[in-house]
Amino acid sequence: MELSETHLALAISFGLGLLVGLQREWKESEIAGIRTFPLITLLGTLTVTLGADQASWLTAAGLVAVAFLLTVANLAKIRAKTFDFGMTTEVAALLMFVVGCALGVGLTGPAVVTAGITAVLLHWKDRLHGIVNSLTGKDLKAVMNLALIGLIILPLLPDETYGPYEVLNPYDIWRMVVLIVGISMVAYVAYKLLGARVGSILGGIFGGLISSTATTVSYARQTKESPELSGLAALVVLIASTIVNIRVLIEIGIVAPNLLRDALIPMVLMLLLMIAECFAMYFPLRNQKTEPPNHDNPAQLKPAIIFGVLYAAVLFIVAAARDIFGEQALYWIAGISGLTDVDAITLSTAKMFNEERIDGTTAWRVILIATMSNLVFKAGAVAMLGSRRLLFYVAISFGIAIAGGVLLLLFWPGIESTGLSSWIDSAGSQE
Repeated sequence: MELSETHLALAISFGLGLLVGLQREWKESEIAGIRTFPLITLLGTLTVTLGADQASWLTAAGLVAVAFLLTVANLAKIRAKTFDFGMTTEVAALLMFVVGCALGVGLTGPAVVTAGITAVLLHWKDRLHGIVNSLTGKDLKAVMNLALIGLIILPLLPDETYGPYEVLNPYDIWRMVVLIVGISMVAYVAYKLLGARVGSILGGIFGGLISSTATTVSYARQTKESPELSGLAALVVLIASTIVNIRVLIEIGIVAPNLLRDALIPMVLMLLLMIAECFAMYFPLRNQKTEPPNHDNPAQLKPAIIFGVLYAAVLFIVAAARDIFGEQALYWIAGISGLTDVDAITLSTAKMFNEERIDGTTAWRVILIATMSNLVFKAGAVAMLGSRRLLFYVAISFGIAIAGGVLLLLFWPGIESTGLSSWIDSAGSQE
C-alpha cells in the first residue's frame, strides 16, 4: 500500500471510530467512548498495514487483545456491581476493530457502510426496542413467513423450465411471488409503524400497495352502515386504485426495465389522470374521518401459493393463447385475469417481453387493459357491498379513468402494429 493510501486509511479509520465513539460517549458507556473507539479502529488498520507477511497473525492477536481488554473491563464492572449484562458496546468494539482491518486492506466502501450501520443501530436502541415491543403475534408471524417464502422456499426450487411453451420455471415463478409479497410487506410494515397517524391519504396509498381490492371492500362495508362516509371512502378507494399504476410501474421496472421505454408515458398519463381526480375529490372531503382498515398479513403462505399458481396459470394461458390465436387474444386474457389480479398478468407480460415473445407496445396495452378491468371489478364490489352514494362517486371517478384509458388505447402511437384496432372492430361488430 502506498504511503498516501496508508495515511488515507488511517484518517478514515480515525473518523469512523470517532463517529461510533461519539454515540457511545453520548450514551455514557463505561466500556468504550469517544477516545477508545478511534483507538480500536486505528489498531485494526495498523495491524494489517504493518504486519506485511504476518498480517493474519498480527490481526488475530490484535482481535484477541481487544477482546481481553473488554473482558477485563466487564470483570471490573461486575466487582463494582454495576454490570448491566448488555453486550452491544463490546460487539461494536470488536466490529470496529475489523472495520479498521478492512480499511487497511483497501476495502473502504464496505468499511464505511459497516461503521455507518453500527452507529445507526447503536443510536436507534430505544426506537428499535419500541418497534419490537409494538409487534403483535400476527406481525412476527408475517416476518417469519416472509423469511420462509424468500429465504427457504425460493433457493430450494429448481431453476429449470418445464412443460410446453417453455414458460413454467418454478424458481422464476416463486421469485415473482417473493417480489409481490415483498412489495406488500414493505407497505404493511410502514402502515403498522405509522399506526393511528395514518390518515385517508396515507391509508389509500398503503392500501394500494398492500391490496387495493381489500381496501375497496373494507371501505365499502363501512359506508353500508354509515352512508355519510361515502365521499371520503370514495377518495380512499380512488387513491388506492391510483397507486396500483405506481405498483405496476415498479413491477415492470424490476422485471423488465427495457419495457419502461414503451410503457412509461402511457402508464404515467393514466396515473396523472387519476391523481387529478384524487385532488379534485380531496379538497371538499379532507376534513372527514373514517376508520382505517385492518389489513391482513400479506406474507401468509397460503395466499402466496395461490398467487404462484395463478401467475403460472396466466403465464401458460398467455403463451398458449398467443401461439394459437395470435396477439389479439392477449387483450381478452388481460381483461379477464385483470378482474381479480393485476400483478399476475403484469408479471407474465413483462416476462414475455423479456423473452421477445411480444413487443413493447403490445405489452403496455395488455397491462393497461388489465388495470382498467380491475377498476370494473372493484366497482362491482362497491355495488354489492357499499352504499349507493359510494357507488355513484366510484362510478364517476372510475368511469373517467376508464375513458382515459380507452383514449390511450385508441390514439396513442403504435396501434396499427398491435392488432388492437382489429380486435376493437371485431368486438364492435359482435355487439
